Amino acid sequence: MAIAAMLAVQLSNALSVSVIEQIGAAGTAWLRMCFGAVFLWMIARPAIRSLRRRDLPALLVLGTVTGFMTTLFLAAIERIPLGTAVAIEFLGPLTVAGLMSRQRKALIWPLLAFAGVVALTEPWHGTVDLAGAGFALAAGACWGLYNVFTQHIGDRFSGISGLSLTIPIAAAATLPFGLPQVTGGDFTWWVLPAAAGIALITPVIAFGLEMLALRRMNHTAFGTLLSVEPAFGILIGLLVLAQSPTPMQVLGIAVVIVAGAAAQRSGARTAGPAPGEEKAVTPKEAP
Repeated sequence: MAIAAMLAVQLSNALSVSVIEQIGAAGTAWLRMCFGAVFLWMIARPAIRSLRRRDLPALLVLGTVTGFMTTLFLAAIERIPLGTAVAIEFLGPLTVAGLMSRQRKALIWPLLAFAGVVALTEPWHGTVDLAGAGFALAAGACWGLYNVFTQHIGDRFSGISGLSLTIPIAAAATLPFGLPQVTGGDFTWWVLPAAAGIALITPVIAFGLEMLALRRMNHTAFGTLLSVEPAFGILIGLLVLAQSPTPMQVLGIAVVIVAGAAAQRSGARTAGPAPGEEKAVTPKEAP
């Protein structure tokens, strides 16, 4: 489920490029969140009656970081190649995996990944788009928080009902940035069906699969598995956007992947709690 989700996320990002050209990154992200909320409400009615006051902070944080994770990442791929943006963004969840590890030496892996990102961006050529890299880093910070709170919400609510609560929050959080771009951009008729189709891939299918996967994995395991996502970004960028990496960029991606895979070696999670249980699941101890 996690691998399918990663492929779906990168495919939706690549398909978003043509929409970004019409209404901008924020407008595209906002429409995706709006259509995603509609689809999710059609598929899974939000469990409003089961909400407790203590659930609201996590829901608000997850919804907000989901919206801005998408907005910032689309702003990044508006300026830099998809594979490069994914590798930079990956520093966020990889750092979270290192910080949550019991072994402090695990923090060496985000540093190794950073070295891979330097090789990937090739700053010595003087062609680094600092704005694009900055947007990708900010999206990575949101991504790290997203992984943590997605697991919490996935444990609290059954199936994808948690998404039907957080995606509307994401749409509301990004509305001040997205709506002006939609109304002021080069809007054409095909933008709406295109955004709707992309929204069905992400957030509906991809984020739903991630939430279900995180019910069965701990943060470090999920962060480690995500190590292959930069490779998926390169692959989808090549197939959909015809973005061919240089040999040095391939080496940089390889270093990022190795760092991610080495970050943690444990990760099995005990069976997820029944929806609504108070106590969070405790990850299994490494043998």
